Amino acid sequence: MEETDCSTNFDASLIPNMLTWTRNSAIAGSGLSDLMLLPGVGQQYIAMKYMKLGTKPDTFYTEEAVRSVVSDIPADLIIHVNNTKYQLHKFPLLLKCGLLQRLCSDTDDGDEEPVPVALHDIPGGEEAFELCAKFCYGISISISAGNLVPAMLAARFLRMTEAVAKGNLVAKLETFFDSCVLQGWKDSVAALQAAWRISGWSESRIVQPCIDSIVEKILMPPSKVVWSYTYTRPGYNTRKPHQSVPKDWWTEDISELDIEVFRSVISTVRTSRLLPPPLIGEALHVYACKHLVDPLHVGSSGGSNGVLHQPPQRSAAAEETLVAKQRRVLESIVTMIPGEPGSVTGRFLLRLLRVANYVSASSSTRAQLIRQAGSQLDEVRAADLLIPLPSDPQAYDVGVAEAVLEHFLAQFQRPSAADERRRMSAAMEKVARIFDEYLRTIALDRDFPVGKFVDLVECLPDIARSDHDGLYYAIDIYLKEHPELSKADKKRLCRLIDCRKLSPDVRAQAIANDRMPLRTIVQLLFVEQERTIGAAGGSHAADGGAADRASVGVISRLAARTKDEEPASSADHKSDVHRPRRDHARVADGAAAAAMTRSLSVSTKTPPVARKERTPEETGSRMRNKQ
Repeated sequence: MEETDCSTNFDASLIPNMLTWTRNSAIAGSGLSDLMLLPGVGQQYIAMKYMKLGTKPDTFYTEEAVRSVVSDIPADLIIHVNNTKYQLHKFPLLLKCGLLQRLCSDTDDGDEEPVPVALHDIPGGEEAFELCAKFCYGISISISAGNLVPAMLAARFLRMTEAVAKGNLVAKLETFFDSCVLQGWKDSVAALQAAWRISGWSESRIVQPCIDSIVEKILMPPSKVVWSYTYTRPGYNTRKPHQSVPKDWWTEDISELDIEVFRSVISTVRTSRLLPPPLIGEALHVYACKHLVDPLHVGSSGGSNGVLHQPPQRSAAAEETLVAKQRRVLESIVTMIPGEPGSVTGRFLLRLLRVANYVSASSSTRAQLIRQAGSQLDEVRAADLLIPLPSDPQAYDVGVAEAVLEHFLAQFQRPSAADERRRMSAAMEKVARIFDEYLRTIALDRDFPVGKFVDLVECLPDIARSDHDGLYYAIDIYLKEHPELSKADKKRLCRLIDCRKLSPDVRAQAIANDRMPLRTIVQLLFVEQERTIGAAGGSHAADGGAADRASVGVISRLAARTKDEEPASSADHKSDVHRPRRDHARVADGAAAAAMTRSLSVSTKTPPVARKERTPEETGSRMRNKQ
């Protein structure tokens, strides 16, 4: 039966003879719904989430930083819990608290002064102690999964057991824990989280049963899941009737756990081998998104209305503590990644790699992420390769991106079957497009040196690029953002472009691009001429051959001149900033280019129609007419 959000009452005084539950009047209509009795402790009702103890109204009050109880009898017991002072009475407390009985056993009953007792080390602090004190007074208290654990630990500390008084608090809380909390899903998660944060593994009597209960429910087939759970994925409507339960229904709720408890749950689930590795990977992804800050978003985060919010300012010590916690969470998640291929996505691995770089994770952690991300590089986007430097979030660590690419390329050195080679070839084409798009982003960095950019381009072997359109755009962006480049550096960059691998549209765009060196434009025109000749075929080879050869000669001479000569204008030596120039050398280059363009246009024209051969009679007739 599905859990409801209403508070369901649980009268522990009826245990173990029967369990009683009622629904809230707002849910049931007017008044209470029909009373349901479930005989035997072994039968539970999943909707039980709250236990009410006591019937008296709450008479605790605070006056001058002292907590007291409204009573005609003067207080004879003063209890100090941390920074709170309680003025209470021996009679109700000593009847149920074995510890207070022992601490007050040496006091004189005739002494009029209140007996002071210090309980600074009580688990759960003031709130847990006050729950126990109210139980002793018979004041009504409500126990749920949220406060069950501190109340139980405090009751055990005060020795509120059956040996001291029958129907004592410890027994009631343990029965509620076994029969209600462990039967629910969210209640088990909440109790486990509370127990861990208070006592860690030392309180295994609560922690381990909660883990076992959670794992048992995770391993249950989704078709049998009938309890409420948190699932906020886009496109999933939790209110839609008869909607199938998603396989990863449990991932968001357990992401609330501390990393040590989360790791214990995941390890136990993996040991069972009942869930596929990608489902484990999805749980790791959800946990990482909740607890690890993506360095790409450090400094600003998107709100629900799209407005960027600055993170709160922290002290150096607080920032260091946060980074250390992030490092611990990250390294734990990396060790939990299943070894099976495809357990997690390449994008998720690069996200973890960004975090690892930011928090200075161990070298082994980063090496593992680089290796795994490299094997799945074809799954990512160019933006995923942007890994900010810890020292400067506005700059990117290209060395890590190079390392990931190297691990991807290393796969091609291993012998593989034909199907695997075809798959890798398709993956290579994707990676080439991704990496060229990544280069476009890097090219926007005005401080990125040209030599380093050339090295980055050459990381991807030329054979990997089936076309150079993306590379051209990246180099063009770099030239635009770095107008101060020397001519030698521009030539060095543009030599990386294979003009034959540019598409016709991009080639035409490059020819008209003033940022391209003259040598590159000549090469582009030469390739265009070759393409035109090839497209024309042999239809006009006889008649247009001379013109084509003349065009090729012009191109060759222009290319040779561009190779051996430099423009003589003094303006070229004053500044390398790109701007239109009207010096003589540029005019001469323009004239040569115009002649080559005319040659191209001639070669592409329709060949003239061959003249009809005249008969001897026609020839003689014309000759006679001339005479």
